[in-house]
Amino acid sequence: MNGRVIADRYELAALIGQGGMGQVWTAYDRRLDRRVAVKLLRPDHMAAATGADEMRRRFVRECRVTAQVSHPGLVTVHDAGSDADDLYLVMQHVDGADLADHLAEHEPYPWRWAVAVAAQLCAVLAAVHAVPIVHRDLKPRNVMVKPDGTVTVLDLGVASVVDTDTTRLTHTGSPIGSPAYMAPEQAMGGAVGPYTDLYALGVLLHELLSGTVPFAGSTALGVLHRHLYEPPQPVRRLRPEVPGPLEALVLRLLAKDPADRPSGAQEVYEALAPLLPAPGAAPAGPMDPTRPFLRPLAPWPDRAAAPAAPPQLPPPPTHAPPVPAPAGAPAGRPDVAAAVDEVKRLLGEGRITQAVDVLGAILPAAAAEHGEHSAVVRILRRQYASTLMDDGQYRRALPELRRLADDRAAEAGPADPQALQYRYDAALCLEQLGEATAALAEYRAILPHHEDARRQPGGDAGRAFDIRHRIGHLLLTAGDHSAAHRHLQELLYDTERTYGPYHPLAAELRRALQHQQQVRGA
Repeated sequence: MNGRVIADRYELAALIGQGGMGQVWTAYDRRLDRRVAVKLLRPDHMAAATGADEMRRRFVRECRVTAQVSHPGLVTVHDAGSDADDLYLVMQHVDGADLADHLAEHEPYPWRWAVAVAAQLCAVLAAVHAVPIVHRDLKPRNVMVKPDGTVTVLDLGVASVVDTDTTRLTHTGSPIGSPAYMAPEQAMGGAVGPYTDLYALGVLLHELLSGTVPFAGSTALGVLHRHLYEPPQPVRRLRPEVPGPLEALVLRLLAKDPADRPSGAQEVYEALAPLLPAPGAAPAGPMDPTRPFLRPLAPWPDRAAAPAAPPQLPPPPTHAPPVPAPAGAPAGRPDVAAAVDEVKRLLGEGRITQAVDVLGAILPAAAAEHGEHSAVVRILRRQYASTLMDDGQYRRALPELRRLADDRAAEAGPADPQALQYRYDAALCLEQLGEATAALAEYRAILPHHEDARRQPGGDAGRAFDIRHRIGHLLLTAGDHSAAHRHLQELLYDTERTYGPYHPLAAELRRALQHQQQVRGA
């Protein structure tokens, strides 16, 4: 494959990594004459259950959502698309060593270096989780240490491309991720959230401090079983010089129940901050990860001064694009009908982010012109919420959905199908935001209405079964494995009675239950 040109632009040079999700190559960007990294994914190899077309759709969506995150600790994505049978992701080429090699070269790893690495990772995770995106596969091989000591996180969103539905298993029956760094809820196939990445951060920090991961084993199932049922060994038993507060933080990050872990990456950073070295001291050597804290953005003393930076262009406007006004309309008064046509055109072209901006800009004007509870405003608000979800902006979509659900329920009653749809979408947003307890409560609240509809003559069981499926995986996330197993077993029985034993949901449930049984009995 050496010499292959992707998208008539990126010439592959050397294979630098290969795994179950694809290959990573160094390449040359012929148009801009620069070195880049290209990750190739084969949807036909990874999506036997969902199909290659569905994989491509997920890939495009995940790239769009990932592009919303801008942080110096994240590798920059330059381009994405498909070429022949491959999906490709073009990223900046990062010089340095991955964290696994950096640890091997400096063992025992200075505990202050471990703190500095973890603090930098917290800054990245805080930005990522705010979108929200869950990395799902945070591990040393996905972290690069650059020559200036800064760390860069790789493969953001790649695990989600393989399976964007956080409640599903892959077609091989195994959850996405690396067993050594996998949180208990992820090991059992439960819903994942920011708390899942915090657990992986705890494993990574334990490994940097002790030289080994907290849970190892000869088989993947054995490792997953240990994540579920064994307590981690405190790192001070292996390295007494590690500060007590740092050991306590690692143990909190490795809590089995997500509710017992820190509330977010910001809290972890605040706990690490007092342990960081004081500014002004000299770094210990090249690729010292404390350097960004000792001498932030300081030039290297032994390097020639860089040429002056070119003048910066003014930043692009951050406001939404103007909404068109009709001919003869009063100045400054937007045309709602023209805006709706513009949204349809943008959505048809796949320009979802722009459609969100237009809808957000037209809603206040439409409410002023037609009234907040008018049919026009409700249609716009419904489209706005739906488009926000398509764009991965669940935090912004949630209040819109709750307002729509409340208004519809007040008019038509809590069992109204449209009100239930809004509440279901709100629960999906909560699940994607990592608010598992709130999502579980919302799903449980709407389930009886869907079960009643299922039992009616000609009723459809699809939505009720989907909600029950999600409840089962959220129970796994909450650590209630026995209740989750019973819940999914009952769902399997009802699915087979309704659709037969060969329905895809029945097959998936059997795989999930078998996997859980194997992990618990490993």
